[in-house]
Amino acid sequence: MSVAGVDIGSSKACIAVARKRGIDVLMNKTSRRETPSLISFTAKNRLLGTDAEGGLSISPRNTIFQLKRLLGKNFSAPDVQEDIKRLPYEVREAPDGGCQVVVDYLGERTAFAPEQLMAMLLVDMKAIAETDGSPVTDCVLSVPAFYTEPERHAMLNAAQIAGVNCLRLLNETTATALAYGIYKTDLPEGEPVNVVFVDIGEDALQVSIVAFKKGQLRVLAHAWDRNLGGRNFDAVLFDYFAAEFQAKHKLDVHTNARASFRLRVACEKLKKLLSSIPEAPMNVECMMNDLDFRSMMSREKFEELAQPVLERAKAPLAKALAEAGVSVESLASVEVVGGSSRVPALMRILRDFFGREPSRTLNATECVSRGCALNCAMLSPIFRVRDFEVIDAFPFGIQFTWEKDGEPTTTVLFERNGPIPSAKMLTFFRRGPWL
Repeated sequence: MSVAGVDIGSSKACIAVARKRGIDVLMNKTSRRETPSLISFTAKNRLLGTDAEGGLSISPRNTIFQLKRLLGKNFSAPDVQEDIKRLPYEVREAPDGGCQVVVDYLGERTAFAPEQLMAMLLVDMKAIAETDGSPVTDCVLSVPAFYTEPERHAMLNAAQIAGVNCLRLLNETTATALAYGIYKTDLPEGEPVNVVFVDIGEDALQVSIVAFKKGQLRVLAHAWDRNLGGRNFDAVLFDYFAAEFQAKHKLDVHTNARASFRLRVACEKLKKLLSSIPEAPMNVECMMNDLDFRSMMSREKFEELAQPVLERAKAPLAKALAEAGVSVESLASVEVVGGSSRVPALMRILRDFFGREPSRTLNATECVSRGCALNCAMLSPIFRVRDFEVIDAFPFGIQFTWEKDGEPTTTVLFERNGPIPSAKMLTFFRRGPWL
């Protein structure tokens, strides 16, 4: 038997299992450690993960991605309305005010709740973990630190639908900190050392300040920008080349879902090329109306276009330091993870802000699943793990309101970035019998 840690991101998913010999990040059937977070529906079947990759180009209206952006959210939320404009598939309002994804499946127009779709991805991850015949008894799922209670409950509901026994939802940066600290043998016993973790993913930037000492990690503060990630850099390139194509051919790429997809894929590849070389070509064959598109982009021009996006990265960094009450000089290390951490301009901003070169001690894409697997092994009675206490911080404050003398009274029960788990006892005195 084994226990697992599952990290389902907006574009990629990763699963690690804890076994007697340690933590293993598993490969899927195409021998890759990362599995696309995709679901594709056809007239005959449903495709998951690597099988669904072809659906993005063949049937974008029936291929679901960036599911974490819809999970547990109200349809009327501004973030959801902004995301819907970029998604090729249909999202409509559910009877309870949430979101529904509508696709053509088995010859019918079918609506799915985001929880059902997330459960499908979890089933695919579980199947990867059990390919060798070893059943997964328990798991820990990662969630972004900025997830609210409805979003966290939606993830738990998805796990229940998938038949997965979820022991805990662990914040992604906390999982990263656990994977970093549990193997450290030089942690002090007295005064803790402070480490900042910066996770730059597909659609969000998360920052956490963590204090380490022997046998313990304590999260001091969380900060984030939930709308700043790799897709924002893709969007900058997309808008630039869409305008260039329209100027040349008088055709609007935004009106054609397939053309938009081809251009977005090309922009993502171009962004990765510009991370390693100063200039790269842009080539899209038969982008729209049998017209090819060719252009060039330099890293300098790209960074100039993306300057407003890059400037937004500084606010979460400053907020995390302020709420943790630590200075830049007191930080022992700056650890960077996440698929979008390879953008040179972002690394330059981190270097200038913290006054030191960011470290890449951890695997940028596997560390979250490893941390979740470690935490699952700690919680499960099947394994014995080195004593290491994890004290997380809840990113939102909790208030309690009641009526006193006919007037509403509010008090803060749990402060923002307070330790979890924690408990408080309230005592109320009544004047008479309950009605």
